[in-house]
Amino acid sequence: MQTIKAAVCHTFGAPLMVEEIVLRAPEMGEVEITLDAVAICHSDISYAEGAWGGSLPAVYGHEAAGIVTAIGAGVRGLKEGDSVVVTLIRACGTCGSCAGGKPTLCETPYDGDHGPIKTATGGKLHQAMATGAFAEKVVVDQNQVVRIAPDIPKEAASLIACGVITGVGAVVNAAELRAGQDVVVIGAGGVGLNAIQGARIAGARRIVAVDMSAEKLETAIEFGATDGVLATQESPWKDAFKALGGRGADAVIVTVGAIPAYDQAPRYLAQGGKVIMVGMPHSGAGSTYEPVVLAALGQGMVGSKMGDVVIQRDIPWMVDLYGQGRLKLDELISGRWRLDQINEAIADTKSGAARRNVIVFER
Repeated sequence: MQTIKAAVCHTFGAPLMVEEIVLRAPEMGEVEITLDAVAICHSDISYAEGAWGGSLPAVYGHEAAGIVTAIGAGVRGLKEGDSVVVTLIRACGTCGSCAGGKPTLCETPYDGDHGPIKTATGGKLHQAMATGAFAEKVVVDQNQVVRIAPDIPKEAASLIACGVITGVGAVVNAAELRAGQDVVVIGAGGVGLNAIQGARIAGARRIVAVDMSAEKLETAIEFGATDGVLATQESPWKDAFKALGGRGADAVIVTVGAIPAYDQAPRYLAQGGKVIMVGMPHSGAGSTYEPVVLAALGQGMVGSKMGDVVIQRDIPWMVDLYGQGRLKLDELISGRWRLDQINEAIADTKSGAARRNVIVFER
């Protein structure tokens, strides 16, 4: 057992408390990662606010990168000193979903209440999202990590763990976008910018970004959008149609958890197009649409969890794109913060101005 610092949520909606916790050594199939960076995702914030319930006290955080510092029995393909990306995708590899190539939908449950962390007094401490990366170190399953080159900045690499794979994967894997097709991305935040990048990389003809902020639309253009539409207009889908030459989009990627965005998303579609649902509203929130329209026009709506990625396949590809200058990562980082500044970083993220804030650990 060792003592480390972590940002702990004791009460939903209250500030996180940076305190000492206890971390056990890695067991069968597990690795210990000393973190260099962890990004703040809106999902972490929603969990900490109680949007989806869960066990407390808890350590959130799931977009991380660092160095392997201990290895449990049975671990293959990793060694101490390896640089890695740490994800929340804990895939067993043997259930129906994993065997069918959908590890993001792994059916084997994980009990975070009985994970590798405890309070300083030995009490229960929930390892949220099988990661608990708002901490100096994590112990996770070997299948949650992907080795990367040591020269890749960890702040940039951490973004790949969730926001990048979710956005790029939603376009490439879930929408199965083909070169020459048209895309509308609703929401130009961190995930939205990566969806835009995914559409650009996939060879989209036109990419229309839709957002409430004119400033964010300018950023979307920098990341590859061909057009921007303000969502504050009465019928923004009409402007998207104009930008697309009088037709709808083959894919509409909803990257925000706002119900109005989901209500309006089908309006942007072309015949045969589909809405890819990425953003996560709070539990109990409902959206409305006309199913007869979708049926008559051959349209569809499909959820995409974590970009439907296979991390051992997709993360090396994305790292290579970054190395070639084809995938922007450094430009996604809005600010770098210390662990003891995490509540300030969360507040800045909630303001809507940040693309991604990153907690950087000095060691």
